[in-house]
Amino acid sequence: MTRVQESVRDELARMAEVLDPLGELFAGAGHELALVGGPVRDAMLERPHQDLDFATSARPEETERLLRGWGDAVWDVGRAWGTIGCRKGPWQVEVTTYRSEEYDPTSRKPTVEYGDTLAGDLGRRDFTVNAMAVRVPGNVVEDPFGGIVDLAHRVLRTPGRPEDSFSDDPLRMMRAARFAAQLGFTVDPAVVEAMTAMADRIDIISAERVRDELVKLVSAPYPRRGLTLLVETGLAERVLPELPALRLERDEHHRHKDVYEHTLTVLEQSIDLEQARHPGTPPDFVGRFAALMHDVGKPKTRRLLDDGSVTFHHHDVVGAKLTAKRMRALKFSNDDVAAVSRLVELHLRFHGYGSGQWTDSAVRRYVRDAGEQLERLHILTRADSTTRNRRKAEALRRTYDDLEARIGRLAEEEELASMRPDLDGNQIMEALGIGPGREVGEAYRFLLDLRMDEGPLGEDVARERLRAWWAERERS
Repeated sequence: MTRVQESVRDELARMAEVLDPLGELFAGAGHELALVGGPVRDAMLERPHQDLDFATSARPEETERLLRGWGDAVWDVGRAWGTIGCRKGPWQVEVTTYRSEEYDPTSRKPTVEYGDTLAGDLGRRDFTVNAMAVRVPGNVVEDPFGGIVDLAHRVLRTPGRPEDSFSDDPLRMMRAARFAAQLGFTVDPAVVEAMTAMADRIDIISAERVRDELVKLVSAPYPRRGLTLLVETGLAERVLPELPALRLERDEHHRHKDVYEHTLTVLEQSIDLEQARHPGTPPDFVGRFAALMHDVGKPKTRRLLDDGSVTFHHHDVVGAKLTAKRMRALKFSNDDVAAVSRLVELHLRFHGYGSGQWTDSAVRRYVRDAGEQLERLHILTRADSTTRNRRKAEALRRTYDDLEARIGRLAEEEELASMRPDLDGNQIMEALGIGPGREVGEAYRFLLDLRMDEGPLGEDVARERLRAWWAERERS
């Protein structure tokens, strides 16, 4: 028995508590049922999970009737696509009627037509490694398009002509890049050629669906593979044009590397740091996307000086604006837009630290400006060092170690995470004898600046300083 066969056998045994009774349930009603797609592929890759996808000859209304008598909870949010979902203990199950779908050249939404055979259903899937199935009950493996061989060779091919597949659903071009990033597979040259020729077809896909694929790609173990594929095929020009634009620039500190390669290296280093500092946690898309976008302001700020050197002044600020604009176009949440663009804006702040000459006031402001993104800023700033000069890299690491240590000491002494003035709004109004209004906000900001510059003063001293500031303000 081969290793793949052993993996499938063991995984099917683990899933037997779902596969056997569900297969018998559908068979008893006169319908076919097969485990399909990702769960079959991942069983062969020894990647177990609890989400199971099935294909069936039953129509959605019949599927729903059967699942309601079996599952712990049932939902039909995918009914328009022929999908009914349910939960059974720890398992998430989705059952979809055999189908075929294709896009109208001018439409963003596919039309769904039900099919009659498992082979026909598998033939419309995106890649051969996702076009395998296990019929239940009985656990008979179906592999009409050679997915097992492609899995062994770690290559992505389409079941039919890639041009036909991408014409039916252009998002599959993004999925090719995503699976390359998730699985570490290469992409068949014919698929790459079709992606390049048909890149403009991605324009009919909604921003939300493109965004979701991009999130999965960046959150994958090998994002460089997927991003490089998007750039080389021209898809990135249409969904994330800021990335290929970086190939035209040179990094001012490391002229042997262009900004594009530097950016991909920063992304990889940020992932390594993320996993080292927070082992076992889910991928942090916000931190990773900030690493990917941190230098996108360079093309617009590039200046060639008389001595032949290149500068990118204010590329942090310009990059933050470009990042926010792109993320809004891709329909990201306001919270994600704010977090990523803030990190891009702050990614150079550390370099003002020099060799560690910052005052406590400057350290407090660094913490305040980073806010909830401080830990991500630590990772991004460290990852942004890609110099091959080992002495310089070690000096930068030691300097940032010092900054983090100072932040830690001040945090223990002053509760930096809850940076507030020594007096709240009510105390300010009482001290100054004023009511609510603009002046309270001005007084609050004065006390916050005081807190930044001098640390905690205590309520009595803060009240005295506030009254002195107020009196001087009244005189002027």
